[in-house]
Amino acid sequence: MKETEEVSKSLEEEKKVKSEWFILTPQGEMIPTNKFNFKLHKNLEKLYRYESAKVRTVSGIPPHLKLMKSLEIADHEAGSDPGNLKFLPKGRLIKSLLEMWITGKVLDYGAMELETPIMYDYKHPALEAYLNRFPARQYTVESAKKKFFLRFSACFGQFLAAASSTISYRSLPMKIYELTRYSFRLEKAGELVGLRRLRAFTMPDMHTLCKDLEQAKEEFTNQFKLCMSCLKDLEFEEKDYETAVRFTKDFWEKNKNFIINLAKIVNKPVLIELWDFRYAYFDPKFEFNFIDAMDKASALSTIQIDHENGERFKIFYTDSDNTRKHPLILHDSPSGGLERVIYALLEKAYLKSLEKKNPLFPMWLSPTQIRLCPINDSFVKYAEEIADKLEREKIRVDIDDRAESIQKKIRNAEMEWTPFIVVIGEKEEESGKLAVRYRESGKVENISLEKLINEVRVQTERFPFIKLGLPKLLSKRPSFI
Repeated sequence: MKETEEVSKSLEEEKKVKSEWFILTPQGEMIPTNKFNFKLHKNLEKLYRYESAKVRTVSGIPPHLKLMKSLEIADHEAGSDPGNLKFLPKGRLIKSLLEMWITGKVLDYGAMELETPIMYDYKHPALEAYLNRFPARQYTVESAKKKFFLRFSACFGQFLAAASSTISYRSLPMKIYELTRYSFRLEKAGELVGLRRLRAFTMPDMHTLCKDLEQAKEEFTNQFKLCMSCLKDLEFEEKDYETAVRFTKDFWEKNKNFIINLAKIVNKPVLIELWDFRYAYFDPKFEFNFIDAMDKASALSTIQIDHENGERFKIFYTDSDNTRKHPLILHDSPSGGLERVIYALLEKAYLKSLEKKNPLFPMWLSPTQIRLCPINDSFVKYAEEIADKLEREKIRVDIDDRAESIQKKIRNAEMEWTPFIVVIGEKEEESGKLAVRYRESGKVENISLEKLINEVRVQTERFPFIKLGLPKLLSKRPSFI
């Protein structure tokens, strides 16, 4: 059956846009890309070449695809549409932690959380108009002789909720948020790859109603810093991602200092795409991009200033002079899609392995934080006693009670990226000290249980916790892949 797709007018307009490419330095220099020295900025050069080529098809198998399967995080589902993955227990745990974490970050920032439908009337006047201003392909469905589309973001529900609300200028900037599980985009089959680009994905989506452009720029800057904070929590350093900012020539001429300040905040050169006209509802747009092992760029954090949808959806606020006005709207995903976050973590780990370093997840995201490896069956009971103490401290722990050699148990734990591997035998039971292997350094130390607990706590105390959703004893676990 031939694949059909709904293509927005914005996608057609995007093809007509003439882009000029520059590198903006923190000092405010706008340098054409053909005159910029990329010698010390190789990933920035890769971002420019990828974005300017505008080719999204993928050839070859990216490293994260193999890792997501070998670590039993996710896999393709033959019973669904391509680009719709199934998450296995370890992957579901990681994804749940990410959902809790990003929602907490956004609520701490001051957003109000909503839950809205995933399906909307294709012929709703405001929605139909917006569809043609959003550069994405839609999933469509029919029910009771009516045509619907599956949301590609939380915009629709949040905008309709705002339109039915009474809003004062005192409430602005007003931030509303939803974690969409799922958003849907009918990406081309040749662009679908692992966790990087999907047709169904989980998007933390915050929209901020702003009084005017000055307030929108101030809030944009604050949210830019929030995005940096989110990537830091994921242990992405500034060197791990590149910044792209896109806008029209008109916006640049009127708002140069605002754009230059973004480069100052990130404190390194950024890629600029300068448009000759605004083809969609936003101007400007920024992303933090991760460059993977195949030199593909993928947007994580992103913010846009929306100039159209306040009016299109009939959203009003009452100003101090008692007049009703339409707000500008910021669109912000502070971390980017959560599946793509996992992709970036896996690709970063792979790149780390090329430097002869042991890959691992941030401690708070590691499915098993401590693996106990009794040398034989007679020490399983003691291992269970230790595991009980660790679980009371909200640490994810399991026990390799299988009839394997201790060398194989250690090897298996390393292949699962377990941060702490503890060998338990007669010496450990008698002394009360634990032989702990640190995955990151490869070193082995004899330390107390209290010290081990503290080392985990230091790395996880700011983050959410979920119990391990697998049998504690490895002998009782199925293999999902």
